[in-house]
Amino acid sequence: MDTMNNRYHKTVVYGIVGVMLVPILATLIYSFSSRWGATVLPDGFTLDWYLKLVTDPRFLEAFGRSLFICIAALTLSVVLILPAIFVVFYYFPSLDKLMNMLILLPFAVPPVVSSVGLLQLYADSEIALIGTPWILIGTYFTIALPFMYRAIANSFEAIHLHDLMDAAHLLGASTRQAFLLIVLPNVKKGLMASLFLSFSFLLGEFVFANILVGTRYETLQIYLYNMRQTSGHFTSALVMTYFLFIFLLTWLASRFSRGVK
Repeated sequence: MDTMNNRYHKTVVYGIVGVMLVPILATLIYSFSSRWGATVLPDGFTLDWYLKLVTDPRFLEAFGRSLFICIAALTLSVVLILPAIFVVFYYFPSLDKLMNMLILLPFAVPPVVSSVGLLQLYADSEIALIGTPWILIGTYFTIALPFMYRAIANSFEAIHLHDLMDAAHLLGASTRQAFLLIVLPNVKKGLMASLFLSFSFLLGEFVFANILVGTRYETLQIYLYNMRQTSGHFTSALVMTYFLFIFLLTWLASRFSRGVK
């Protein structure tokens, strides 16, 4: 009976995965096809669409802009969130429940509403932020906050922070030295997993980028949106390149998250 149940469950899971893989495989084949009309299979295969993509200066610039914004936002997140989590868990552990509620606030307001609010707030500001990467860095920081905090907080819960700090203090280390030399290496897996996961999520963000900067600072998602009217083969190559890059980041995040509570 158990064997039949296991086979049934595996069949259901593999069937769902197979259905989900069909559009991905179709897009992959279409991106390599030279022409695909009324026939079941393409008339031929080529790498021209991928070569055209990687040699397109506009694509490379958009990809570089997205990398810059995501890396800057995540660097800001690490600099601000990591010390804050340490203070909460070491000095004020009772505030953890409050922090868990506060980090969910970015999900309480839809991105469209937040974008319109930011436009109204900074449109007449003396500091020109609308249409610049700096406003995206700030908004991406708020998006990454819940993912970063929860993943790193789980690592802090798993390392017995007070015991490590007490041992470090007994050996003559200051609080700063203990944090840098002992705590950080112990939460490295959770930190790296949160970084890769947040990076893959931020790289696909479209609403804030489209409303706040648009074509004035074209990111990867804006480029993909603007190129939707071009050749379907070229667009498929772009989508698959993006998909494989995100898949790689997600795989790296899962690798680093092993062993993290």
